[in-house]
Amino acid sequence: MPSPTLSSYGGPTSPDALVLMLHGGRPHSQEPVGGRSASWLRSAWMARSIAGDLGRAGVGVSLLRYRQRGWNGGAGATADARWALDELRAAHGGVPVVVLGHSMGARVAVHVADDPSVVGVVGLAPWWSAQDPVRTLAGRSLVAAHGRADRITSFTETERYVRRARTVATSAELVDMGRLGHYLLGEAGRWNGVAVDSSLQALGISVG
Repeated sequence: MPSPTLSSYGGPTSPDALVLMLHGGRPHSQEPVGGRSASWLRSAWMARSIAGDLGRAGVGVSLLRYRQRGWNGGAGATADARWALDELRAAHGGVPVVVLGHSMGARVAVHVADDPSVVGVVGLAPWWSAQDPVRTLAGRSLVAAHGRADRITSFTETERYVRRARTVATSAELVDMGRLGHYLLGEAGRWNGVAVDSSLQALGISVG
């Protein structure tokens, strides 16, 4: 099985904070995530798009590539994300981290949000269910952005998850993206804006 990999996208050499991006995947697949994976490429494109704005605020951006494409019960993907958080801590010390996940990546994000470096989670078109924990968000912030035209993951399930998270998180917000779909392609600038603004907000860095 291949190893997980972590790619950095510009930013300061000694960042004051970090955004760890987690890409999407499939419910079940043991295929390795290659460089031509559409899910990984989508997040890599976003990473390149938002790295400049975040870098000017002193925030570095890194993107994890999982070993396997599938959620597969979560053990492998969450282990990869915890490995990535350990790697970032080893490289940059205890700087605060926001975990920014798309689809399955948002699911992975809430499972690892209890890591001591994590201060917040941003989920874009998240894949959440009643089985996903909210206790990991205690003392952290949560922002979820979801379009109502999404036919892959459920806007309604995201609403339910955010309501549950409000019982433990320092804040939990749902951004209604209107008639946008799942793959972050329609009105990409809006998705990028939510990613940047929500990450900076979680880090306590003033926006604008």
